[in-house]
Amino acid sequence: MSDRVLIVNADDFGRSPGVNGGVVRTHEEGIVTSATMLVRWPAAADAAEYARRSSLSVGLHLDLGEWEYRDGEWRARYDVVTTMSREAVAEEIERQLGRFKRLTGRSPTHLDSHQHVHLSMPVRGELLRIGERLGVPVRDVTPGILHSGVFHGQDDRGNPLPDAITVEALVRTIEALPSGITELGCHPASDDDHDATYGRERVQEMATLCDPRVQAAIERCGVALRSFADLAGLIRA
Repeated sequence: MSDRVLIVNADDFGRSPGVNGGVVRTHEEGIVTSATMLVRWPAAADAAEYARRSSLSVGLHLDLGEWEYRDGEWRARYDVVTTMSREAVAEEIERQLGRFKRLTGRSPTHLDSHQHVHLSMPVRGELLRIGERLGVPVRDVTPGILHSGVFHGQDDRGNPLPDAITVEALVRTIEALPSGITELGCHPASDDDHDATYGRERVQEMATLCDPRVQAAIERCGVALRSFADLAGLIRA
């Protein structure tokens, strides 16, 4: 294996037909190797059907809510359960994990969460417990895998950053990859077809991820493009 391994993971698989279309296209024509699925949304069944018949490595994108920065503060667009209750979080993780298994017929290859809510306790501890039980990595928690969120068309307050999702920016990221395993997050879609704070940027991400100059940069730099499924047994959850 190369000393630089890149996993390109698409979040929000299952959120809408447009998101599903973007994930499928970037897997088949671009550099996406893995995805994490939102199981609570109507398009999840179609996402799971594709996962069952493809080489895409699919994990669980834990969905506890969505927030947007407005009028100087973070406000909830929707809540699933309170992220402050360990018991409520644990129950909801088990509920979503069970639905994932019913939809796909298998366990997730990795775990993360919508808007990274698992980076704070008690969600962090509960999701890590599930990761250890399943023997799969948890984003930004499992040692040995660096997560990069630089390929994103907004800053952490929702302000536009169009230059961050260009072909040139992605090529620079590939050229600067450190040794070891890096997970690059992305959010492609073929159509801006759902109500979200991150919409048009997804279509641009899809075009960039499928651009042949990106694949050429991976080959030129000797980067090994892998999925989370490829890493089974090589890392400790």
